Amino acid sequence: MITEELMQAVKRLEIRARRRVDDMFGGSYHSAFKGQGIEFSEVREYQPGDDVRSIDWNVTARMGRPFIKRFEEERQLTVVLAVDCSRSTSFGTIRRSKHELMSEVGAVLTLAAGRNNDKVGLCLFGSEHLEDGKTLHVPATKGRLHGMRIIRELIDATPGDNQEDLASVLTEIGRTHKRRSIIIVLSDFLSGLNNEQEPNWGPKMRMLSRKHEVIAMQFTDPRELELPKAGIIRMHDPITGTRHLVDTNSKRVRERYRRQSQIENTLILDTLQKAHIDHIELSTGRDYADELVRYFQTRGSRR
Repeated sequence: MITEELMQAVKRLEIRARRRVDDMFGGSYHSAFKGQGIEFSEVREYQPGDDVRSIDWNVTARMGRPFIKRFEEERQLTVVLAVDCSRSTSFGTIRRSKHELMSEVGAVLTLAAGRNNDKVGLCLFGSEHLEDGKTLHVPATKGRLHGMRIIRELIDATPGDNQEDLASVLTEIGRTHKRRSIIIVLSDFLSGLNNEQEPNWGPKMRMLSRKHEVIAMQFTDPRELELPKAGIIRMHDPITGTRHLVDTNSKRVRERYRRQSQIENTLILDTLQKAHIDHIELSTGRDYADELVRYFQTRGSRR
């Protein structure tokens, strides 16, 4: 149900995201995501310095003087945001939760794609308001109202007990998106982890990247990587739902926690690297703008 409170939240996020798009990107988004081909633009009369290989011989013969064909980049792309709203994304100890950061970044990407006349779609999974095992699909299209709808869905989503498996979602995206697209996966990638083997979503990610251009945006929180020295605290495991009392004053406990976090994060990074997938980490403890701009500029320079 669309409430007045929800619409006000959507408007606030849209305004904040538009400011971010204005301040951050400039031409970096456009240069990072170039078109996937060229299309015919026009025929014009030959001018000194033009490439003779572009001469349109049919028109030249008909007109009695040389003409060339001009082509332009086929700009329009399809961008699909695959957004993870499972329980673990509700965690956040600095400025906001991973889910809140994910929603703003998703809104920024939606508006940036719209400004560049790209189609944008949404695949949202793990949210509390969805039926168990269900994924929300918003087909990719253009327009301000469409962009507002995606932002509304991002805000309305609530991390909860609907633990949709990332591996099955990636399989579903590959099955439902036939045309080559840019798939941006916004997740903490904590689902399906195994300390000894690659995550269960690894093979699905590799398979998806063979057909589509896949980008992994990993959302983290500083306290996931290292515990503070704060006495005995009650901790909740968002994956299993279990609760534990933990003595954070213990150096051994803190070191074991840090070591386990490093193992899991290394496993995630190695899996993405083996799949040749671009990776960018966005933390709740830092402003995301610099990381995004740096990534788009780096990506644009290598294309």
